This record gives sequence, C-alpha cells and structure tokens, in this order.
Amino acid sequence: MFTRFIALGDSMTEGMSDEQINGKYRGWADRVADVLAEGNPNFTYMNLAIRGKLVGQVARDQVPVALKYVEGRSTLLSFHAGANDVLRPKYNPESVIEEYSETVRFLAKSGAQLMLFCVLEDTGEKTKRAKIWQERFRVFNENVRAMADEVGAILLDPNHDSFWRDPRFIASDKLHLNAEGHRRVAQGVLERLGAPHDPDWRRPLTGRARPIAPIRIAKDLWWFLTFGIPWIIRRLRGRSSGDGRSAKYETPIKWPSRNTH
Repeated sequence: MFTRFIALGDSMTEGMSDEQINGKYRGWADRVADVLAEGNPNFTYMNLAIRGKLVGQVARDQVPVALKYVEGRSTLLSFHAGANDVLRPKYNPESVIEEYSETVRFLAKSGAQLMLFCVLEDTGEKTKRAKIWQERFRVFNENVRAMADEVGAILLDPNHDSFWRDPRFIASDKLHLNAEGHRRVAQGVLERLGAPHDPDWRRPLTGRARPIAPIRIAKDLWWFLTFGIPWIIRRLRGRSSGDGRSAKYETPIKWPSRNTH
C-alpha cells in the first residue's frame, strides 16, 4: 500500500476543470488520493502540477522538489507532461520526446512506483486540427508506451476505450476534462493500481453525445470569445496560463485535509 502520492504535471493533474473546493480544482489526482488514504493513517499527498507547463518546465521546476520527498516503493509518483508541447504550433517532436524520456528515466531512478499517461488521440472530431492532433499524439504516445515498458511504470492509456470520444467529458473550454471526466480518470488509475474503484467506470453515457448544429455554432462562438481570444493574446505576449501560479500542495500533507474537503 502506498503511503505517499506525489503528482507532477500540467493542468490535467492540477485538476482543470473539475469542481472547485476552497478555490482549488479537485481533479483526478485528489480523487485518487481520497481512496488511497482510506484506512491509511500515515498517508500523505503532494500535487506540484501547474496549468500550462511544458515538459521541460515540469522537469526543471517540479521534479527536483518531488524527489526530496520520495520514500522508495511506498511512494506513488505520477508524471503527466508533454501535451502542452505537442499542441504548440512550433512543436519539435524530437526534442520534446527526448526530454520526456530523460525525465522518465531520471524519475525511475528514485525508486518510487512511477505512473505515466498517454493522451487521447482520436477525439471523434473530423476537422483538420483534429487530424493534426491525432498524428502528433500517436507518435508522442508511442514513446510514452515504450518508456513505461522500459522503466516498469504503470500506464493509463485512454486509447483503448472508445467512450472517451464523447465530448460530454470535456469542459466548456473544449480542452480540459469536466468533473465526470476527472472522476473517470481517477477510476481508471485506481483500477490500474489494484485499488477500490467503480467497476462500471467505462460505461458510455446515454443520450445524444453532440448538440444539434445551431446550438453547436452558438457554443463555438461563445468559446472563441471566452477562451479563444484570451489564448491568442497570451501567445502574442509570450505568456502562459500558469505564469505566476504556485502548486496546490507543495509539500506532503496529511490527506484528506480538513482544508480541502
């Protein structure tokens, strides 16, 4: 049984856009920590993930901090990074994949139980942008799987389950998971860990998955005004959504904490 869980990465692991508790996104990692802490009075949890971070930033800023608190195999160490790099217009696959691989090997040397994640390749969309996304992440994921095999990491790969293509697991920003999406990821992680989980977590949602055309067009316009324009402005200014932000839990804390639930 793990006595410590340390989560590294970007917005996915920070928890965007799950429900918020005391101003902090809950996210799949908090949900996993909830279960791992049950009947485990010595359990502690640490989440260093910050939205918008590139794989190199995670490696330089989060990894050294995390390694100070690793306690061998009793520590679960999750690493989910690289998606922000892949989505950049000037994405360089060779350098990003090399940096990702070096970071995984470095983390594996800590003796912790490492957990890695693939990114969903086929979102169900048929646009040109979706095809570029699919090809880029296909190559990226091939390396993630190879690294998981090389270092003996636990791997969560959503590409084996078609239900993830349902857009109702995605928040209104069209990028991050909503509360149900994070709940499902948590259940998938718990299953891979051999921990208690919902056995029906793969069950598809019922009803219409995609809205009719007029509603979809209206939502697209709202998205562009609410999320698209701010994103463009940040890119022009060379800024990231994570600039100036600190991690949710920068040191191991007893979990569940009375301040977070």
